[in-house]
Amino acid sequence: MPAQGGHKFGMTWKTVRLELAGTPDFPNGSAARAYLLRLPLNDDGSVDEARLADHPGYATVRRHWPNQPDKSGYLLRKPAGWAFSFAVSADDGAPQLRIADPIRPGTTALIAEADGITLPFRIVECGA
Repeated sequence: MPAQGGHKFGMTWKTVRLELAGTPDFPNGSAARAYLLRLPLNDDGSVDEARLADHPGYATVRRHWPNQPDKSGYLLRKPAGWAFSFAVSADDGAPQLRIADPIRPGTTALIAEADGITLPFRIVECGA
């Protein structure tokens, strides 16, 4: 692969797995309720903003939920953080993501679902 910005193209794009953390309905969390994010991450876990700006269509999300079809879409960088778009329009009332930077396993992210409920998710994996 050709080098871009001193890196091979595929080297910084990582899959980040978020699993539902403890809630009143799921005190131990739930691995069956998960999001898979695809983001360009530097070695320190921070988002590679230059890589993201060069290839925003590669920043994807997949939602896995029991008894519901999976949803696939894109991660969008917004002034207040991140949003997921599961529809053609970027203004589809999609879930909002608040995630710490750097992104590391063991930390927690908050996702405000389209229905207005905010749920905690733990980052369980940041891999290739």
